[in-house]
Amino acid sequence: MLSLNRFRHMPIEPVEHEITPITEALPELQPLQLLDLSSKALKALFAWLLARYHYLSFTQPVGNNMPYLVADRCGRPLACFLFGSVAWSCAPRDRYIGWRAAQRQSKLHLVTNNHRFLILPWVQVPCLASHILGLIARRLSRDLQMRYGHPILLMEIFVDRRFHGTCYKAENWQLPGQTTDRTRNGSFQQIVPP
Repeated sequence: MLSLNRFRHMPIEPVEHEITPITEALPELQPLQLLDLSSKALKALFAWLLARYHYLSFTQPVGNNMPYLVADRCGRPLACFLFGSVAWSCAPRDRYIGWRAAQRQSKLHLVTNNHRFLILPWVQVPCLASHILGLIARRLSRDLQMRYGHPILLMEIFVDRRFHGTCYKAENWQLPGQTTDRTRNGSFQQIVPP
């Protein structure tokens, strides 16, 4: 039997995919699709796209997680998003919510973190990122309820300081503060929940 820890560190195999530039206006791509990743082929594509094109790469997630492979109306992949478990403690988030340690312990599963956000590099569509965020925000709690038996009440993300978080601002996410701890990669980040 293969242990979960060994599985997480297995290499992600390359998957052939189209990289023809996508530059149409957003209305021409709609309706966007959030593809069901129950098939082995789509799971492999999702993992490879993140591993190949996301600046933090990708390993198989553990715990409660919700992956989204976003495609246009023709089925062409546009973006990958991964939501999952949050950090046990994060001062800006905890102050924003106003909970004490006991409350955090019993309610932390109602918060999810956007671990990966990737618009594929050959996709150049104005307003696509904020549009997808809104689409996922309207659906995420229901999807987590169906998969894990509980909704979520808050979404959060850590935005590396070298990025501006423009698409989050366009969707009216709030900035409760900057983290003071370092991530495992050593860079400071800020948190931007809705």
